[in-house]
Amino acid sequence: MNTTTTLLEKIENARDLDFGTIFGESIELFKKTWLQGFILVLLTMAIMIPLFFMLYLPLIGLIIAQSEGAGPEVFDTFFGSMSILYILFLVACFLVFGAISVAMNAGFYRMMRKLDNNEATTTTDLFYFVKNKYLGKAFMLMLASILIAVPSAFLCYVPLIYMIVPLSFFNVIFAFNPDLSVGDMIKVSFKLGHKKWLLAFGLIIVSVLLSQMVGYLLCGVGLLFTYTFVYHPVYLIYKNVVGFNEASAIEQIGESVE
Repeated sequence: MNTTTTLLEKIENARDLDFGTIFGESIELFKKTWLQGFILVLLTMAIMIPLFFMLYLPLIGLIIAQSEGAGPEVFDTFFGSMSILYILFLVACFLVFGAISVAMNAGFYRMMRKLDNNEATTTTDLFYFVKNKYLGKAFMLMLASILIAVPSAFLCYVPLIYMIVPLSFFNVIFAFNPDLSVGDMIKVSFKLGHKKWLLAFGLIIVSVLLSQMVGYLLCGVGLLFTYTFVYHPVYLIYKNVVGFNEASAIEQIGESVE
């Protein structure tokens, strides 16, 4: 029996979970992980800054050139010739940074499990999956998310409401089953999302609303600290439904130490 079949059977035979219990455990776990979540948000922002810089720098240069006497033909030249290459370059950067972000989110789930077990963590754990060995899968998961979410959004957003839940499980499945193929990760995510859809959807919505409310009460800066709260119910649903392969976890921890 392969790993994918085992995971699917665990999900199929999973016991019912209580909304209040998972939500309460999410709050308790967040008390242990808020600092690491804050670091994740800061690092993600730091990764995205170069993308925004590359997005606006040519436009700023064009505006400066026009203010110094250049005519409107400067814009015509840019948008008529270089714009296609510029857009392709930005798309490529977006995909690369997106893959790194997926890998870092998976690393955060790995840190979350350590903290849940009262184990020590370091910031480098966030980059555990930022390796050639895993970045390809991170890229494919990100691409699959886009290909699923965008058409769903175009269909009056109704399918997207359903897709939110299985898409939310992509990173946690990747984090604890990195050796699965991307297709199997997606299959397991949809199986888990379908099996616990109502519970997961309710927890995700409540978690997002709570994190935003608390964040705005703290003058908006609090969002940097509360943003990752929504990850916690997703992790706990996975923990209670699928569980962890202890042998694999010990092996991964050993790799991290090396």
